[in-house]
Amino acid sequence: MLIADRYERIVELVNERGSIRVSELSTLCQVTEETIRRDLDRLEKAGRLLRSHGGAVSLRDRQPETPYAEREIMNAAEKQRIAREAVMMIKPGDRILLDASTTAWYMASHLPDMPLTVLTNSTRVAAELSGKERIEVFSTGGQLSRRSMSYVGHLAERSLELYHVDKMFFSCKGFHLERGASESNELQAMVKRKMISIAEQVILLCDSSKFGIQAFTHFAAPSDVDVLITDYSPVEEQMKQLQKLNIAITTV
Repeated sequence: MLIADRYERIVELVNERGSIRVSELSTLCQVTEETIRRDLDRLEKAGRLLRSHGGAVSLRDRQPETPYAEREIMNAAEKQRIAREAVMMIKPGDRILLDASTTAWYMASHLPDMPLTVLTNSTRVAAELSGKERIEVFSTGGQLSRRSMSYVGHLAERSLELYHVDKMFFSCKGFHLERGASESNELQAMVKRKMISIAEQVILLCDSSKFGIQAFTHFAAPSDVDVLITDYSPVEEQMKQLQKLNIAITTV
C-alpha cells in the first residue's frame, strides 16, 4: 500500500468509527505501530483528524460543547446544592480530581482552605483554587478547549497516567442507569474515561436535567460510579437498579 493510500485508509477508518486505536490501525494497515503514530501526527497537522492518547478521533460530526458561560447559569441552584454536599465528602489530606464541569467549579469555590491535593483539567477550577494557600493544585495541560475552558487531547490523557487520586468528582451531559455516563464531545469523554481509571472512588455530580439522558459518546458504565449526588428523586425501580449496581445515592 502506498503512503498516500494508507493515509486515506486511516482517515476513512477513523471517520467510520469515530475513534480508533493505534494497535488496530497497525493490524488493518499491516504496518508497525510506530509507523501509524507518525502517520497520525502528520494527519493531525494536516487537519484530517485529532490525535488522542493511544489512537485518533474523527473531526467529522463532532458535537459542539455548550459554552461555559451558558452552562454556568443552567440549573445553577441545583448544582450549588450538589457541590456543597460533595465538599462534605472531602477531608484534609485527600488527593482529589475535579473535572471541568460547572458543578466541579462550584465545588472549588466552596472548598475550605485546608491541606489538599487537587488535580484538574479545568482552567476555571485551577484559578478558583489559586487563592487558597493550603491547597496544592496540579493541572493536566494539553489542548485548550475554549468552549469548556478545559484541557483535552492526548497530552491531557497522558499526563493523567502519572497520578492516582483518592476521589474523583465529575459531571456529564447525561447519566443512564443502563448505558452509564455520556458526553456531547468525544474529546471530553476520552479525558473523563482516563480520569476514572486513576481514581479510587468515583463520585458523579448529576443534576436532574441529566438523569436518564444518553448523549453522543458514552465513556463510563454505571458500575464505574461509586457515589451519585443528585437533586433527582429516583422512583422505586430506579432505586433497585442503583442498589444492584452498588451505587450509593445522596439526594440534596
